[in-house]
Amino acid sequence: MASVNKVIVVGNLGADPETRFLPSGEAVTNIRVATTDKWKDKASGEMKEATEWHRIVFNGRLAEIAGEYLRKGSQVYVEGSLRTRKWTDKDGVEKFTTEIRADEMKMLGKREGMGGQGGDDDGGYDSAPRRSAPPAARAPAGGGAGAGGSGGGARPAPSKPASGFDDMDDDIPF
Repeated sequence: MASVNKVIVVGNLGADPETRFLPSGEAVTNIRVATTDKWKDKASGEMKEATEWHRIVFNGRLAEIAGEYLRKGSQVYVEGSLRTRKWTDKDGVEKFTTEIRADEMKMLGKREGMGGQGGDDDGGYDSAPRRSAPPAARAPAGGGAGAGGSGGGARPAPSKPASGFDDMDDDIPF
């Protein structure tokens, strides 16, 4: 029978990512992500919670992206598989560590530094939906009365579309 080794974690980073480079030049980034379970205790009726910490390792281009864009407190979705590796500590004692080898990562939550109004917790978007600009008045095929600036009360066409996404120019590679 086939087996499955798949992990999905959605949680918050407990510290900034740690990125290092192998002699080959490949990036390796390690993060620790907290997930919290909340439940109501049936005996006492009070709310309880338990936090679990997950060690996650990114390799290659995904490691570079995680190291550059993730920060302490960032909410992240990670898919990967469990890996247990053996290593030797300073005293020569062999130890084992189980961690998640990430295959996919998605940043969740609001975007930092995306232009919007500071302090808002709305993900960088305006809280009121934007309306698109009315279509510009079309001049007749021969150049017509709109040429030469004698168009009366006509407004100039906006330089950027008012679709609500004009402030999302960034360098995130995905």
